[in-house]
Amino acid sequence: MDRLRAIETFVAVAKGGSLSAASRRLGVPLTTVSRQLAALEDHLGASLIARTTRRLALTSAGRSYLEACERLLADLEAADASASGREGGHRIGGEVVVTAPVVFGRLHVLPILIRFLEQFPKIDARVMFVDRVIDLAGEGVDIAVRVGELPSSSLVATRVDGLRLLTCAAPRYLRGHSTPARPSALTAHDCIAFATMPGGVRWVFSSKEHGRSAVRVAARLSVNTAEAAVDAAVSGLGITRVLSYQAEHAIARRKLVPILDEFDDTVVPVHVVHRSTRQPKPQARRLIDYMTAELRARLSGPNKLPRR
Repeated sequence: MDRLRAIETFVAVAKGGSLSAASRRLGVPLTTVSRQLAALEDHLGASLIARTTRRLALTSAGRSYLEACERLLADLEAADASASGREGGHRIGGEVVVTAPVVFGRLHVLPILIRFLEQFPKIDARVMFVDRVIDLAGEGVDIAVRVGELPSSSLVATRVDGLRLLTCAAPRYLRGHSTPARPSALTAHDCIAFATMPGGVRWVFSSKEHGRSAVRVAARLSVNTAEAAVDAAVSGLGITRVLSYQAEHAIARRKLVPILDEFDDTVVPVHVVHRSTRQPKPQARRLIDYMTAELRARLSGPNKLPRR
């Protein structure tokens, strides 16, 4: 058995989702694909692909082996490029899977990723923008951008910057209800709670001048996305508390007004996270370094919402 050829065949089957797709991609007969995959599984003594009547799916062993094979093939391609004097960076290929919160991902991660893919034409990306914490290993994710304090885990995390929490409301809501002068006054107001924010309906304010205070607010509406919280606040329903980037567009258009700024210096960290493998896939390693530098530049530069 030609192990390298068999590994290339396995990767093509896994990426294509079928033996016939791998056959077309590699330009070899379907019988050759089937024979090489069977030989590789026999060599390993493990099933890599679960075959059903409708589709092929990777087994647990297949998922971990695929990651190792992609890393091996990428390293081999980079070594060939280096030995032949070609530009190694542009020869790196393969897929990288990224996740980030929905709004932060659209505003910050996606522009960075587009520029990265333009610089590395052989790298493909799959992106999952969701407002939940994803199990990186379980869902095959290489890199996560996470906003908020990180629980203890085996993941490798690099902090890129911090974001501010903003309390804000629509001008028409404040005209009808007055502007709270201090956090404790929020108990008399209608509030819109973003369920995934730190503290839930217990909003914690902290500043060097005024110290720390926690307020249990009345949630007239509870939502599970920042966009919904901002939209509800813009409609005049009540006061909300979100991260600065989530409200910056509405504030710039004067649809929301920040309040209680002097009581809040709270910083919410932003990290780039990846699994603690001995060495990430070359394409993932490139993107980790690139995204870390770019996010630091974006979040500390003119895109950072100024304090009012």
